[in-house]
Amino acid sequence: MARPLLALFSLAATSLIGAVALAFAADVPLVHAEPLGRRSLGEGGPAIAQTPVARAYTGPGSCAAAACHGAIRPAAGSRILQTEYTTWIAQDRHARAAQVLSNPVSVRMAKILGLPAAHNAPKCLACHTLDAPEAQQARTFVSEGVSCESCHGPASAWLGPHTTKGWTHAQSVQAGMYDTKDLVKRTEICLTCHLGTADKFVDHEMIAAGHPDLVFDLEAFSAAMPRHWRATTETDPFAPVRAFGVGQLVHLRSSLERLARRVNGPAWPEYAELDCFACHHSLTRAEDSWRQTLGYENRRPGNPAINVARWVTARHIVAAQDEKAAAELDEIITSLERDASRLRPSADQVVALTTRARTILDAAVARAVASKPDAATAARFARAIAADVEDIARRGERAAEQSAMALETLSLAGASASEGGALRAAFDELFQQFQSPSAYDPRRFIAQVKKIEAALGR
Repeated sequence: MARPLLALFSLAATSLIGAVALAFAADVPLVHAEPLGRRSLGEGGPAIAQTPVARAYTGPGSCAAAACHGAIRPAAGSRILQTEYTTWIAQDRHARAAQVLSNPVSVRMAKILGLPAAHNAPKCLACHTLDAPEAQQARTFVSEGVSCESCHGPASAWLGPHTTKGWTHAQSVQAGMYDTKDLVKRTEICLTCHLGTADKFVDHEMIAAGHPDLVFDLEAFSAAMPRHWRATTETDPFAPVRAFGVGQLVHLRSSLERLARRVNGPAWPEYAELDCFACHHSLTRAEDSWRQTLGYENRRPGNPAINVARWVTARHIVAAQDEKAAAELDEIITSLERDASRLRPSADQVVALTTRARTILDAAVARAVASKPDAATAARFARAIAADVEDIARRGERAAEQSAMALETLSLAGASASEGGALRAAFDELFQQFQSPSAYDPRRFIAQVKKIEAALGR
């Protein structure tokens, strides 16, 4: 479409969308709704005061016009790419999240779990679709995977106005848009599915039936998604390092809250909180077992260790800010490793430890949000994680994988095209070690990380 014609269409579409949004908004009851992922998550940073207005989910089609977010090429001179929907529908796995519910593995999972079908089971739809309550569905609503409003919140109250001149992001937030510009809130909304809440979760029963274990890294996953928003790296080249730090800390904080919730739940141990591959690993002769060689620190032999993958990277963010706080956090995690790895832990003790950790992490998150990282910051974090590789490696495949994602993000921050190409090849080799997790060997992991560390030192 020619650019002048596109401009005219944009003006017409703006008026039309505003009219449609208002029409549909008037067709729904008064509600005060957070986006879907926040229904059971009661915390979050400061928010603009919100008043009850009609808010409904309009579906991704309401964002798909070429003059809105469905363009085929980025808009020149605009803070908005206008290709957001196009990127999502063509490249983002979230767009196909519902489709996987009908594949052979999902069909088999549903049978094992006693569900009629995965593609219409509420526990599956909660994270694989825009699972809006019927009372909040506008007449335009169609669910197509994990779509716009899954993360940005119900759009009916801001869909039309947010295209008008002078309308601000703060006004959209006040009208019900979820503030994904806030790194803490962005991480939290991702974690409602990539870690889980009290109402929607992946537990050991689901993993045993075939669901993947939940692994997440805010910056690594955002890059792989790929991002459909305009990156700020031109004005803030090390913004990914800030996002990395905030993401690591919020992820650890949320995972400790989940541990406290589950240890007080109806059944413990909840094996999804433990290191999967402490049990699910290839068997070798006793003399060849690296696990038996390392021993079983902080737990009785035969008891699986809790999964500390989120801690092995986040601890270095805290240490860079406050060494005393990092030492206290290390002490807390060591106690949790001992207490939560017991078959009959003291729930009160575990909750007390996670509460102490929350205080430390709240302060660390605030500092990370306000930080202004540079090349030296990224290099310092990368060196600290690489120097800790032997301790990380012995904690199992999940800890190794989490640190590998962190190292890749930090190593590539600010790297030139030629440097980035060589580093990506080295990381491709590293990530191949996680293709068969039960065959994970810490000695191979350590050797490859040391190669990468040497390359970074040049």
